[in-house]
Amino acid sequence: MSKKNKQVNGLANPLKLAPRKDKDDDDVIQVVIETPKGSRNKFAFDPEQKAFQLKKVLPVGMAFPYEFGFVPSTKAEDGDPVDVLVLMDEPAFPGCLVNGRVIGIIEAEQGEKKDLERNDRIVAIEKNNHTYSFINHIDDLGEEFIKELEEFFVNYHKLIGKKYHILDVKGPGEARRRIKDGMRASRSKAS
Repeated sequence: MSKKNKQVNGLANPLKLAPRKDKDDDDVIQVVIETPKGSRNKFAFDPEQKAFQLKKVLPVGMAFPYEFGFVPSTKAEDGDPVDVLVLMDEPAFPGCLVNGRVIGIIEAEQGEKKDLERNDRIVAIEKNNHTYSFINHIDDLGEEFIKELEEFFVNYHKLIGKKYHILDVKGPGEARRRIKDGMRASRSKAS
């Protein structure tokens, strides 16, 4: 085995990957999946250990309805990377990098009145998806679908002892603006 093959380089830090593969395409973002669809396990990337860590296990009967992850090189108002819910044909795995077409945002706050913190969720469709390929705007999912997403997040936060209040649901234009805000916040943090 050559010296080159013996070297083992660490994986890239997913927090520092580019938020977009194509800088000229505002509709498509890169998303690092933390928790796959159907999982009761909630995973999160631990930057200190540079590994995905099991954070909690949901109770029997409750599972993540879709892929949950983040946009790399962003910082949301809660201090974490911008959260993304990705609709795809099949579950991915923690650490998987997918390209998502932005379709909207669920705006929300968490916490008590004096300690309210924004905790929005971008909604995206995996770029090569078949099932949701016709969806261009979050409203195309239908009121019942969106209501179920909202209820999942409210119930999920309730399980961890936090209040989560939905403020509004907006389309891809507002979602892209929030992603750009997160990119700027991440760059200013790094400076």
